Amino acid sequence: MIIYHNPRCSKSREALEILKKNKCEFEIREYLKQPPTKKELKEIIAKIGCKPMDIVRKKEGLFLEKFCDKKFTDAEWIQILIENPLLIERPIVIDGYKAVIGRPVELVVSLIKRKK
Repeated sequence: MIIYHNPRCSKSREALEILKKNKCEFEIREYLKQPPTKKELKEIIAKIGCKPMDIVRKKEGLFLEKFCDKKFTDAEWIQILIENPLLIERPIVIDGYKAVIGRPVELVVSLIKRKK
């Protein structure tokens, strides 16, 4: 498993604790320090089964200042997210071919249960 994690985010820390408590093997990816590549981001979006806009943090100041009143294609959103990883919703937990945005964190629990 991989968790795209921001240590300053309470939901991200909760998801990390759930993984630890359930003795899951996982890799922590601090995506603000090591943003996903374009290929990785496309794979994440496909595993979640959503559109790029669905993983954008719409309450984030940067979004409100620069992006909220504009229309972008999926490809443009992917590029925006790569250049501005702060806009990526968190936490994202990946298990093989499936991924969830851990909001609410119960989605992480359901991903773990699916695995067992």
